[in-house]
Amino acid sequence: MSEKKLNLLADFPPVSTREWMDKVTADLKGADFEKKLVWKTNEGFKVMPFYRAEDIQNYKTTDAVPGKFPYVRGTKADNDWFVRQDIEVKDAKSANKKALDLLNRGVNSLGFTINKEDLSADFIATLLDGIAANCVELNFKTCSKRTVDLVNLLVDYFTAKGYNAPELQGSVNFDPINSMLLRGKKFTADEMAVMVEAAALTAAKLPFYRVINVNALSLSNAGAYAAQELGYALAWGNQYLSMMVEKGVDTQLAAKKIKFNFGVGSNYFMEIAKFRAAKWLWALIVEAYKPACRRTECTETVEGICYCAMKMRLHAETSSFNKTIFDPNVNMLRTQTEAMSASLGGVHSLTVSPFDAVYKKPDEFSERIARNQQLLLKEESNFDKVTDPAAGSYYIEKLTNEIAAQAWKLFLEMEDAGGFLTAVEGGVVQQAIKATAAARLKNVSSRREVLLGTNQFPNFTEVSGGKTTTDKAKHKHAEGIETLETVRAAEEFENLRFATETAAKRPKTFMLTIGNLAMRLARAQFSSNFFACAGYEVIDNLGFATVEAGVEAARKMQADIIVLCSSDDEYAELAPKAFELTKNNEILVVAGAPACSDELKSLGIVHFVNVKTNVLESLKGFNALLGI
Repeated sequence: MSEKKLNLLADFPPVSTREWMDKVTADLKGADFEKKLVWKTNEGFKVMPFYRAEDIQNYKTTDAVPGKFPYVRGTKADNDWFVRQDIEVKDAKSANKKALDLLNRGVNSLGFTINKEDLSADFIATLLDGIAANCVELNFKTCSKRTVDLVNLLVDYFTAKGYNAPELQGSVNFDPINSMLLRGKKFTADEMAVMVEAAALTAAKLPFYRVINVNALSLSNAGAYAAQELGYALAWGNQYLSMMVEKGVDTQLAAKKIKFNFGVGSNYFMEIAKFRAAKWLWALIVEAYKPACRRTECTETVEGICYCAMKMRLHAETSSFNKTIFDPNVNMLRTQTEAMSASLGGVHSLTVSPFDAVYKKPDEFSERIARNQQLLLKEESNFDKVTDPAAGSYYIEKLTNEIAAQAWKLFLEMEDAGGFLTAVEGGVVQQAIKATAAARLKNVSSRREVLLGTNQFPNFTEVSGGKTTTDKAKHKHAEGIETLETVRAAEEFENLRFATETAAKRPKTFMLTIGNLAMRLARAQFSSNFFACAGYEVIDNLGFATVEAGVEAARKMQADIIVLCSSDDEYAELAPKAFELTKNNEILVVAGAPACSDELKSLGIVHFVNVKTNVLESLKGFNALLGI
């Protein structure tokens, strides 16, 4: 009995794609299929409402095996990952105490940011005291010019402790191009080549330490789309790889010293596809260099080519782009789905940012929640037990190939234009990311991209309580390199609410509901959410028998704005009455876009709010009218 397989589809005849389309077309009742059901991604490709086996039948990725080239299904046979938490080291002893505590709370990857002035043998010994370096992943970051010194200190420390070097895993985050992007630091190609060569050769004594990093997280936090982040990251990594190879560094060593640090955003399936595509495309890039294997016992060598060198080392961190100051607990929901995307996408390590990191230094509670979000996925949801569970999904496979195509196109454009460094020096990358961020911010301001609690369904009674952003760093173009800025989608909406809170009087918005019950309730709800996005006090009502009664009630409440909420058919009669009663007193707003809009505008009614209204720009206008 146990050997029998239940085929749930055995009693159902197969249905062709044509039959599905005929059914869909019939149900649309004449509506345009493309406009109604086909979604166009920010990356520029279309997503269909359904996919079938025939859509992916020619894809090579569907035959891939976990742990095998081209690694689209992962560079290892399992899906375990390191749970990472970073520590900014002010004092070695205090940082060590915190690190040991974190290791007892489920963390198995530590990231240390160290001031260059503190680097010494005693400092490293104190920092790592009691930490079993062969049982956890250790990651370090310091000033670019002290990277080689840091690596030498680590080698000396591990040697003195008697560690077997191949048992140690970790990284040193050396990334001069990121310094250019974020701080305007200028390096020539020759200077950079010497630096990356020295870092790679010094770290050769630690075979599983990656010291040349690609911090694509900076692109994600600046507003890049997933395919854009990936395409630039590949060109970035190839820039470092080619530099090292041209300086004479063994190709397989050079490739094995590069690590990628990606952001992970809220587009759940797209992010899974991004990580799958990243491993695949990087393997193809490294394969083109034909790295020779130097290990006679290696089982992954084919015709002398080192396939181990083609495995991308991938760290992910939840992006700050979509995090908010208001309704901050929603950030936990955002980071949870982002952590799911990253883990299902097969990252090697993951940092979940605490939900309150955008407005203050995270405390013990928020750090614990961030850790437990990953532990929940492992211990209760078993995300680490199945390798690449998305494989074979028609939708995910399609997304993987589409995003790979977009990223590969961008990668080739970078290479044809002289490489990633040339593009950064000329500001090409920075300008492209800023254009993308501007487009995304426009989508947020018009609610085409929703931030729950910010531009949609805000908490009407919430106040900032003195919260201010902590993640907006302004960088000078001191050396002539254009810089990237951290961008948060919610920031302009938050500024509206901050302005409202500091105003002499909090504006009151009164819902004058009248007429058709269904329409007045729907429009009152829409308008209440609309004005609450700026922190206005919203006064809703069950309904009035006459416009006069509604205006009188609004004045008793000392309303600044009166929103007329009714049906399109009734506006032709009700709106002129309301306008005459409120003229030169309150601001009258009509909720909706009635057919009689032109007639109403000719009377002097200029304010309308509806689903096509740019929420941010409209609210800025109301703030200006109210003197805020």
